[in-house]
Amino acid sequence: MNQLNQILCFGEILWDNLPSGPVPGGAPMNVALHLSRFGIQAAVASGIGNDDKGTGLLDFLKASGLRTDLVQVHDSLPTSEVLVFLDEHNTATYEICEPVAWDEISLTPELQKEAQASTAIVFGSLASRDPLSRNTLLKLLENNILKIMDVNLRPPYDTEAIVTPLLLKSDIVKLNDDELMTISGWYKLPGTLEERIKSFYRLLNLKTLIVTMGKHGAYVLHHNELYHHLGFKVETADSVGAGDAFLAGFLAAFFDGKDMNRALTEASAIGAYVASQPGATPSYTRDVIGEFIKS
Repeated sequence: MNQLNQILCFGEILWDNLPSGPVPGGAPMNVALHLSRFGIQAAVASGIGNDDKGTGLLDFLKASGLRTDLVQVHDSLPTSEVLVFLDEHNTATYEICEPVAWDEISLTPELQKEAQASTAIVFGSLASRDPLSRNTLLKLLENNILKIMDVNLRPPYDTEAIVTPLLLKSDIVKLNDDELMTISGWYKLPGTLEERIKSFYRLLNLKTLIVTMGKHGAYVLHHNELYHHLGFKVETADSVGAGDAFLAGFLAAFFDGKDMNRALTEASAIGAYVASQPGATPSYTRDVIGEFIKS
């Protein structure tokens, strides 16, 4: 990928309040951070409150080598916090507070210029729960760039009315198997998981569809050809951010021109590695992931 090109990651940045304590998070930020570790320039467009928690997130972004100029500071809404609950398998569920600063991301000239200059935009459904941020995103999606949707169904913001308009504008969609079953139910797409993958892909006329299944691996349907990886077996520390890492690993390989089997292998590896570590953005290098794949 040309270093002059970059990916714009739009949506939530926040504090994940894990049982072990708060850590920076939010799917768009996580994806941007992982992309940067693979040598891809990524910018985060989001919102924080004019408060100490917001300052802490800015400090984290700076320390991680990510830009902060597209993070809007909101004077009347707080920085986002999420309560994270882990079950006996260390699988996470979330309680998301509202309203927060990323509910009101404005369409600024700087943000529009960034989208026009980017190679791709990564976005999810959660940050579209509020009309202001949703309308900003829809305006950005009018640009002629690759549109990558990281579906992130979080009740009660997992409605067809919010999610469908974003799906219809997407070129690449990544979601997990539970989300696929939910959304394919909206469109009355029957059958097995593989049958629903193919029907969903055709219905939306996608370039690429990615379906993750946790410890059971992942599927990618690309140019009408289905690829499958069984996943890597690890001891899960927590599942927070594993899907974000998977998407970033896949995109890094995709933009590097690697074949789909290799892209799926590398994505599965980084997703599994992150699941084996506490928090959404543990430290690692490319060499660490390379050794992880070999082992």
